[in-house]
Amino acid sequence: MILIPAIDLKQGQCVRLRQGVMEDSTVFSDDPVAMAGKWVSQGCQRLHLVDLDGAFEGKPVNADVIEDICASFPGLPIQIGGGIRTVETVEAYLAAGASYVIIGTQAVKQPEFVTELCSEFPGNVIVGIDAKNGMVAVQGWAEDSDQSAEHLAQRFEDQGVAAIVYTDISRDGMMQGVNVEATQKLAESISIPVIASGGVTDINDIKRLNEVKSSGIEGTIIGRALYERTISLEEAQAYIDQH
Repeated sequence: MILIPAIDLKQGQCVRLRQGVMEDSTVFSDDPVAMAGKWVSQGCQRLHLVDLDGAFEGKPVNADVIEDICASFPGLPIQIGGGIRTVETVEAYLAAGASYVIIGTQAVKQPEFVTELCSEFPGNVIVGIDAKNGMVAVQGWAEDSDQSAEHLAQRFEDQGVAAIVYTDISRDGMMQGVNVEATQKLAESISIPVIASGGVTDINDIKRLNEVKSSGIEGTIIGRALYERTISLEEAQAYIDQH
């Protein structure tokens, strides 16, 4: 299981939100490239970048910062989400050095877009499923949909999706513990690897996810817990390496 530090970008700064609310943000750094370097120096094997402004605008807003991070750490797998709605945006991010693009809102509203991307960029497409009480939310979590997370994930079976990033919105940024049960349930319902997101608080969350990784959980994204130092990336990685 891989541990993936999150860098959420708002107006060029590294921030964390609570439950996806843009007005409830905490700035942790005004130098996201340096923050990426910090996690790289601590041994991270992949980075998770989110253009928060882009998620709400529906187009890239912090692309320059994202491209700077990609250029600064060539060879490091980087996955990017937020405001990716066109093939051109995907091409630009992959050309900049990203390994994966995460499709969220478009996966719900236009699933054939994911099919097209998987055909054109095999192995580079991740679907982001953000859910509250098991139901999918879109547009930077500002809108609810009438689809369940499992139903949406099953829509992309056999299409070449590299992974599903599953975020429990109610837990995200709240430091209340990851929703292991819902993540495991989703992973068991599909053959696509699942990356857990939302609520990771301390090493116990890592241990609990690791215990059920055989259900298909490939990794977990860690955000606020790293920034508030309730979890050590090096300690968590050491645990994973030993188990």
